[in-house]
Amino acid sequence: MERPKAVLRTIGGDPVLRFERRFAHPPEKVWRAVSDPAELAHWFPAEVRTEPRAGAPVRFAFPDEAPVPADGGRGEVLEYDPPRVHAFTWNQDVLRFELFPDGEGCLLVFTHTIGGGAPGRLTAGRDAHGWDVCLAALEDRLSGAEFTPPGGMLQAVEAYVARFGLDQGEVLPGEDGRSTVHFARDLGWTPVEKVWEILTGGEAPEPGAEPPAGFANSYVPPGPVSAAEAPHLLEYAWLHGGAPAGTVRWELLHTPDVGTRVELSHTVPAGLAETLPTALAAWQTHLEILFAAVHGEVRCPWPEERTAELERMYAARLG
Repeated sequence: MERPKAVLRTIGGDPVLRFERRFAHPPEKVWRAVSDPAELAHWFPAEVRTEPRAGAPVRFAFPDEAPVPADGGRGEVLEYDPPRVHAFTWNQDVLRFELFPDGEGCLLVFTHTIGGGAPGRLTAGRDAHGWDVCLAALEDRLSGAEFTPPGGMLQAVEAYVARFGLDQGEVLPGEDGRSTVHFARDLGWTPVEKVWEILTGGEAPEPGAEPPAGFANSYVPPGPVSAAEAPHLLEYAWLHGGAPAGTVRWELLHTPDVGTRVELSHTVPAGLAETLPTALAAWQTHLEILFAAVHGEVRCPWPEERTAELERMYAARLG
């Protein structure tokens, strides 16, 4: 059965994921499943320790084998109104479960307000898929069925990233007609050292030499490396007509409670504005390949049709 997809909205400046699920169970039964730590243990992504009252502290923990820190952080119960509303903070985020009677069953409206500023917003794709899986487990728990985790995690997250527009780049205006192509992509909980290894292929970047192949592509011919700080930064010149035209800067960053991300900047002089659609398309394709690689999928050869499709999209957008 096809379940409703999450919706991403911005409310009060914060990104908010919204989910709706209808259950053939009374609100009282679903309330226990979304508020009792003993029931949460069957479907919620972390162990929850708290008390049934507003203002109660909340502790979260993950099993040792989880790809995140075992100490899941802390929170506070914001609302506790059985059998209607259960809301609490989880580190920088706010989770809110609201139940509405619906015939013989009920409607669950679940919202996840994502904290952490701009880096936090980048996680909406993986968060949406993660909650889809958790809510499916909740549905099976309520029905007494055995839950089987679905496959296809990479494709599901990619679909949400595209749905929310988190895979796209932007053009930032600069002085004297110059501009900067900028991308930021969430890479989950992959350590920056692992991402660096994937990009370098084990090759140590050297100032004055060409960058390792993982950092470059044929659409943006690379020049010499100007800065390298393993495992966080690589900068090099890009060439047009064989001469340096601007810089490409890769940054690998990790934010506690949020995860790892890559930020890429590509400067373009005023006289080469016609190259912007190609640069945007090439770097979006490049980062899609990297995203797949950090999740264990190698995509080769380069998907030229994908880049051509994106180039047409960006050309139409830029006019």
